[in-house]
Amino acid sequence: MSHAFSNALVKRLRAAQGFIFDMDGTLVLGDAASGGHNPLPGAVDLLAALRSRGVPFRVFTNGTAKPPATYAAGLRKVGFDLRDEEMMTPSTSAAQWFLKQGIGKVRVLGLDGVAQPLVAAGIEAVGPTAEAEGVEAVYTGWFKEFTFPALEAACQDLWNGARLTTASNVPFFATATGRAIGSSFAINAMLKAMTGKQARVLGKPSVDAFRVAMQSMGLPRMAAPKMVVVGDDPALEMRMAVSAGAYGVGMTTGLMKRSTVRGLAAAERPHALLESLEGLADKLR
Repeated sequence: MSHAFSNALVKRLRAAQGFIFDMDGTLVLGDAASGGHNPLPGAVDLLAALRSRGVPFRVFTNGTAKPPATYAAGLRKVGFDLRDEEMMTPSTSAAQWFLKQGIGKVRVLGLDGVAQPLVAAGIEAVGPTAEAEGVEAVYTGWFKEFTFPALEAACQDLWNGARLTTASNVPFFATATGRAIGSSFAINAMLKAMTGKQARVLGKPSVDAFRVAMQSMGLPRMAAPKMVVVGDDPALEMRMAVSAGAYGVGMTTGLMKRSTVRGLAAAERPHALLESLEGLADKLR
């Protein structure tokens, strides 16, 4: 089954210099435990079409349950033509932000999926409950194993002057069975209640994350208006697109619904709205 796409939309997408795709609710639907994923109609073909045209893209999930390479391998397993370096998580952009800030020691509230990109960038990742001095930032991510000792350790760092940062600060994400709770949102709420510090978001929708994606594609900042961001969450992908001056394509296959788009603030409203990606590859070819 193919879907109708306006000529204006097709023209805009054909002229794009790069794409940033969300994963859950946009390209695939998985389970609430961030396990397996099933491709949504048209998603595999769309990435293949961009590959054939030589248009760079990144798949940027706001999840940190796994390292980027593990997510990429999972998507390849279900048919996507995706290289490890084309997969991003918030920790990908967080690592670059920490380096730019001169931060070299970070307490990571999360497991290997959260910490691995930081370690790969040369940042010392302190475990959730490890005793440590000189911690410069606390970084929260996917962490269903969060404990009270981890809360105490992080609070002590923050009281001692560490900065509070996070992979994501949205309460829900889309799964095949409905919405699931984002663990970092709950952890951030506890840390704010105890220390008064608001977490700085280093994943979506930050413009910093958008620029890391662009840089990894070899694109200059001035190319932002020619970038297309595709996602299902108004508070993440659409807010990032609007903030960065890119073109936002909203998907109703996840958290976004056509009936609620009109009520969105301008900062979260998509430039175009699609019910499906099916058939779009043929238009771009």
